[in-house]
Amino acid sequence: MDKDNKQKDRYFVAVKVFLEKGGKLLILKDAYGHWDLPGGRIKRNEFDAPLDQIIKRKLSEELGLDLKYELCPSPEIFMRHKREEQMGDDPEARIFALGYIATLEAGIIKLSDAHTETKWIEPEAFVPEDYFSGGWLDGVRQYIYIKKQRHR
Repeated sequence: MDKDNKQKDRYFVAVKVFLEKGGKLLILKDAYGHWDLPGGRIKRNEFDAPLDQIIKRKLSEELGLDLKYELCPSPEIFMRHKREEQMGDDPEARIFALGYIATLEAGIIKLSDAHTETKWIEPEAFVPEDYFSGGWLDGVRQYIYIKKQRHR
């Protein structure tokens, strides 16, 4: 193994959804008490799966089976997030996430056991630092910036 390979890092890859309804954004509190966005890591057996199918699985798992939403075709937000999580010898999980914007069209949100609370926030008045940290904070800031640019 050459010197450059020893410097390479390993990341989990995730999809996150900035789910909107009536101009508001859905955020979730996870079972550990941290605020989050719907979505999560891609499973090993999903390597060749279309990303929209992975998003469909994640939203069904976290928010219920009855949701209908319009998903933007491409990710608009890119995040790198670190969190404590024992994975082998490394106490830190590093996650690279693709953020998609989507609009909730129908259905009632039914939280899974992975989350304890939902909140619909107004992006213009929202202070993301009060809820998020790390890469998720950077992603929410990017989302708010995009929304402001589109409303000019």
